[in-house]
Amino acid sequence: MKLHINGEEVTVPDEMMNMSDLVSYFNLQEKIIIIEHNHEILEKDSHHQAKIQDGDKIEIVHFVGGG
Repeated sequence: MKLHINGEEVTVPDEMMNMSDLVSYFNLQEKIIIIEHNHEILEKDSHHQAKIQDGDKIEIVHFVGGG
C-alpha cells in the first residue's frame, strides 16, 4: 500500500488496517504524536478506528526534547 506520509510517498505492508497499526510499524507508540489523516486531526483514542487506505495523506508530528 502506498501512503503519502509527511509529504513523501511511502510503501507500507498491505496488512496495515488502521492508524494504530501504522504507529506500531514506525515504532512511535511510546512517543507523543499528533496525526493528521486526510486533513483531519485524529484524537489518540481514535487511532484504532481510523482505517487507512492506499493513497491516504498522513502527517505525523512528534515532539523532541532538548535544550
